[in-house]
Amino acid sequence: MDIAIGLNADGPLEATIELATQLRARGFTRMWSSQIFGPDTLTVLAVVGREVRDVDFGTAVVPVQPRHPTMLAAQARTVQGAIGGRLSLGIGLSHQRNVEGMWGLSYDRPALYMDEYLHALAPMLRGEGVESRGERVTAVVPFTIGPKEVRAPSLLVAALGPRMLEMTGAMADGTLLWLTGVRTIADHVTPTISAAAAAAGRPSPRIVCSLPIAVTADEAGTRDRVNESLKVYGTLPSYRAMLDREGAAGPGDVGLFGSREQVLDQLHALASAGVTEFSAAVSASGDEREATHDVLMAFARSSVAT
Repeated sequence: MDIAIGLNADGPLEATIELATQLRARGFTRMWSSQIFGPDTLTVLAVVGREVRDVDFGTAVVPVQPRHPTMLAAQARTVQGAIGGRLSLGIGLSHQRNVEGMWGLSYDRPALYMDEYLHALAPMLRGEGVESRGERVTAVVPFTIGPKEVRAPSLLVAALGPRMLEMTGAMADGTLLWLTGVRTIADHVTPTISAAAAAAGRPSPRIVCSLPIAVTADEAGTRDRVNESLKVYGTLPSYRAMLDREGAAGPGDVGLFGSREQVLDQLHALASAGVTEFSAAVSASGDEREATHDVLMAFARSSVAT
């Protein structure tokens, strides 16, 4: 299992470049940046990736409803060219409150929307023309979108439910998970997406998992603090369904917290469940943050050695 870390790109651009530089010096060679309400993540990664040359970057995730697939394909291929082919494009459905309340768009049949979106986007990311006419998404483009001499970025989808996992396995390179616990990954995510990929004749999918993590002597206090800071996710239906599958009351209850040995054991459990890459959402500061970085690097070294 590879080790990555979340890159907070919400601050000034220079601060993000400095953070990425510090994380690279710490040993991290994979970084994932979210797209919520701050700066445009793909634009940020184009700049940061020009400054920090030996890191693989990814978006976790770009919401698809505000961006037509032709626009996203052009942007992603441009960033891919700008940073030397080190981009993973993670996309996902936004939530109903955002789609309808903020953007004034329809949230009707979201799985169908994503299915049609992938049929349009995936060929364009490969530099191919596309003629895809769906009920919700249409793209008719008989030529290459974006730069021509660029290989396709890896395409991952934030897929949690069975139908989303099945279409992701059939059409994308893998999935991105947030607040999904180890039992749910082992019993639900890994078998569902792997079977769909095999049926479609595709390689084994990437399963990128992001969870709060902290090496700490105050496990209960850290869990309570994360439950409070991330409580909004427990109210969103897609995440709530995964927490319920896990038997978790709140987001903090699926985090990786405890001593160095406990956290290492939890990382090994994720690898055994089928996770191919863990993206750390470090929920600690000061000495605990350094200890968490140490554990992540120790796990990364042990994975390389085996």
